[in-house]
Amino acid sequence: MNLEKALEEMTRRRGDTYRPRTRHLDDQGKPVYTNRLFLESSPYLLQHAHNPVNWYPWGDEAFSTAERLDRPVLLSVGYATCHWCHVMEEESFEDEEIARYINANYIPVKVDREERPDVDSVYLSAVQAITGHGGWPMTVWLTPEGDPFYGGTYFPARDGDRGTPMGFFTILQKIRGSYDHRKESVSRSAAQLKQAVRQMLTPVSATRLPGKDAIDRAIASCKQRFDRVNGGITGAPKFPSSLPIRLLLRQSFRTGDAESREMAALTLEKMAGGGIFDQVGGGFHRYATDDRWLVPHFEKMLYDNALLVPAYIDGWKASGNENYRRVAEKTLDYVAREMTAPGGAFFSATDADSLTPSGHRKEGWFFTWTMAELQSALGEEDAHIAATVYGASAEGNFEARNVLFLPKPTEELADDLGRKPDRLVSDMDRINRVLYATRKKRPHPLVDDKILVAWNGLMISAFAQAGFAMKRPQHLEKAAQAAGFILEKMADGGRLKRSFKDGIAAGNGFLDDYAYLIAALLDLFETTAAPHWLDHAVELNEKLTDRFADHENGGYFMTAMDHERLIAREKPIVDGALPSANAVALRNLLRLSLLTADTAYLDQAQKGLAAVSVAVETSPLAFGEMILAIDDFFHPASQVIVVKPLDAGDDLLTDLVRTAHWPGGLVMIVTEKEALHLAERLPLFRGKTITQGKTTAYVCRNGSCQLPVTDAEALMETVAVSPKRGV
Repeated sequence: MNLEKALEEMTRRRGDTYRPRTRHLDDQGKPVYTNRLFLESSPYLLQHAHNPVNWYPWGDEAFSTAERLDRPVLLSVGYATCHWCHVMEEESFEDEEIARYINANYIPVKVDREERPDVDSVYLSAVQAITGHGGWPMTVWLTPEGDPFYGGTYFPARDGDRGTPMGFFTILQKIRGSYDHRKESVSRSAAQLKQAVRQMLTPVSATRLPGKDAIDRAIASCKQRFDRVNGGITGAPKFPSSLPIRLLLRQSFRTGDAESREMAALTLEKMAGGGIFDQVGGGFHRYATDDRWLVPHFEKMLYDNALLVPAYIDGWKASGNENYRRVAEKTLDYVAREMTAPGGAFFSATDADSLTPSGHRKEGWFFTWTMAELQSALGEEDAHIAATVYGASAEGNFEARNVLFLPKPTEELADDLGRKPDRLVSDMDRINRVLYATRKKRPHPLVDDKILVAWNGLMISAFAQAGFAMKRPQHLEKAAQAAGFILEKMADGGRLKRSFKDGIAAGNGFLDDYAYLIAALLDLFETTAAPHWLDHAVELNEKLTDRFADHENGGYFMTAMDHERLIAREKPIVDGALPSANAVALRNLLRLSLLTADTAYLDQAQKGLAAVSVAVETSPLAFGEMILAIDDFFHPASQVIVVKPLDAGDDLLTDLVRTAHWPGGLVMIVTEKEALHLAERLPLFRGKTITQGKTTAYVCRNGSCQLPVTDAEALMETVAVSPKRGV
């Protein structure tokens, strides 16, 4: 089918409900321009399907056309909920003059970074090598062979726009001139950049394990860069992922380091009280633009929320602070309510922008309030309470509107309002319900409704861990439904796909898809004792090893051995917004080793840790998840198995096991019948029975088990035998 017929067929399939995102419409409201992205399913690519730019998706057609016409490739990478991607689209890619120049002089290619993290990572490394930083939208100029020779992030459209001396249009012309008249210089730059990218994406191989001191040096680096007023890392913008909270809490548990515990607590408190947390609807925005966590970049990403829930659960367990538990619960409620797809899996993100009453897209409008809007929704008395609690004012704190936040702790706010803290919490629950219902009537931000295996894996873990700790069977059911969807709809012969949209699973799975899902399946096994979750985890880990492992040097590549070849094959070990997929894969091996007593898993983990030792020792703070893997290896946690009679409910012993902060520990509650069944395949469960008809706990470490105990106090004494080894 030729392109014209394919576009006609897709127009028919999308039907009358399809709404093109462009200002270029004819008298009937039909788009004036349509390009190849109209044939794609990615929400981000579809946003650009009716630009006057003649976009190609990433693929052979684009590069063969560039080679045939001897044109450079203009690569633009972003994602559907990216505010500055929308800005560059509106300013440049919707501009007909700029589009005409691009179409006549380049082969323009659009990539959704969430569907193709391999392409994104390779060319992001090139941009970082050129400019010293990276971000999205990302704009890279390539040779027809795919080699980068220049790049950057957001470019204002024309000279003088936003105070820049040279705009995108001028840069396009100058680069095309260089490509035509300075070919040798362009080729030299491309060769140098390609070599730099390969070095950046492949860690220096080693055969020795990283030293234990890497853990202490990572903690020391956290302390050196810690913001002692606002929490997190000093400066702005502030990202939740910048400070490894779980590592700090583990350090405090294992060594008694009070400062690490206080750093984690301050950060959790300030994030929960800031505008980065959606005080009305729950869930976290992507990051704060200031150093106080006040004004967020308003998109909400599934992965941020998935990673913050376990951090708040751990904080609650370590401190007993009920506010941390409430934050985790509100976040999961938000995901269940607004980010859950039919079938139980989870959507990817919601946009930073939304429509105002005048029909213009504006960042943050959906989430912010004027005093008049608060009064209209709540009435004078409740509006006064809300304004006091949420720091709202007539002048506002964001473009004459108010980002709601908590300027003081609840106890102080209650005192200011002459209320008891419990009464204020109850009042705010009622007020939030009204504000949420009012806000719901506004035009909603776009939902990026594609389903990604990797991000779903993180959220499955969050629901499973929270469900176990808080005794919420509905959370465990959510986790199980999502995992079932992924395994049924997004696995083909045991090989994972990357994304699911419009009923179709597409794209090859990447390392993070496998690693995060395996971790989620292990969490489901540990929290439900259902053996099929472990079976799936073991099977997927075999696939991961076969297809992604660097068998010579250790560790894992981002892409499978039969994946499309790019200019570099990355071995991802550094944490970004997402934890290092290598680190998660290695932690999975250590967990499987504890569960199965199979030393082959331990051997693989040891080889993988050795492969990253040089990089980790150079800059330990960039490797938070890998530091946890190192800690798992050098301080293997205990396994706590609680066996209860078939019909027994929870008691003090099981409540302790659920809520005690035992970081890194394998903790399971099973019935005697389940223990007997699991013992047929897992040595860990052999001989685990109830004692004197009572719920019984076994603590095992390094292949041997302590005497069984039947009460909570005795369990605490048992696990405290070797506190510096962890539980």
